[in-house]
Amino acid sequence: MAILEYVSLQPHNTFGVEACARYFCRVATKDHLVNIIVEELQYHNKYLIIGGGSNILFCSDYDGLVIHNEIKGIDVVKEDEEFVWVKALSGTTWHNLVLYCVEKNWGGIENLSLIPGTAGAAPIQNIGAYGAELKDRFESLEAIDMNTGEERIFQNTDCRFGYRQSIFKNELKGKYFIYSITLKLSKHPIINTQYGDIRNILMEKEITNPTIRDVSDAVICIRSSKLPNPAEIGNAGSFFKNPEVTEDRAKSLYTVYPDMPVFAQPNGMVKIPAAWLIEQCGWKGKQIGHTGNHARQALVIVNYGNASGVEIWQHAQNVQRSVKEKFGIILEPEVNVV
Repeated sequence: MAILEYVSLQPHNTFGVEACARYFCRVATKDHLVNIIVEELQYHNKYLIIGGGSNILFCSDYDGLVIHNEIKGIDVVKEDEEFVWVKALSGTTWHNLVLYCVEKNWGGIENLSLIPGTAGAAPIQNIGAYGAELKDRFESLEAIDMNTGEERIFQNTDCRFGYRQSIFKNELKGKYFIYSITLKLSKHPIINTQYGDIRNILMEKEITNPTIRDVSDAVICIRSSKLPNPAEIGNAGSFFKNPEVTEDRAKSLYTVYPDMPVFAQPNGMVKIPAAWLIEQCGWKGKQIGHTGNHARQALVIVNYGNASGVEIWQHAQNVQRSVKEKFGIILEPEVNVV
């Protein structure tokens, strides 16, 4: 369990920006982590836990201890005739977990295929896509208190899930290390093809009775065509959340912008795609310096090779300002800015 000094974080964030960790360590087991909590954290005034680095933007060096989560594994906790409870250790790549479950024909997370990041990061963000959210299949998680090393179980309701929100992004941010998550998946899956893009792909392939593998393949195809691969060009996927406004506010905007896409929400609010708002402000495909908004997806801010975190964040703030000026809507970042 080596504590390294002055380690580059460029390989550990999908934006590919250069930053340096004053201290850095890798954890591969629960014992490693507890030892760090007991023996090392008392010497460091701050720490940061990272996994795949797919939801973080470093705007400066990190003057503390960066803990890289490499705790991996998938196992079945229990099962009955209808369901199977799958436990994934937090450093497991999320997409690998999805593919593992699809291979077993365990349904519920196939619409979340190809989302970057790790299993441990999934509940923090309450990841979602194409008509599905993690909370719909989430059972519980095991977490370790970063002050005491003690273990705690969080059930679904304990996590206070919301739209790209959880208790771990708010009052418990940075206070717990998520060790594992447990999902309740169906052995007799109900296929979710409510999104038109998925239906279109299935129609093109002349698939009339899709399986969860067909849905997963369709989602992979869609995401691959719309979203840039971080291995090819630095990015963190969707930079902003889709904003929600009141029904009255949506009606007011709709009278001015009749082509504006709107989606009624169960909570009575109306969701407006952030990508549409950004595109209307002229940012889609626009490059300024070493950064810009992707040509195929306005919601994705990219690093064209030499952008600093500060440059990317300044660009994101310019996008925010223009959307606020034009629509009176404040875009909230999904990405964690450090």
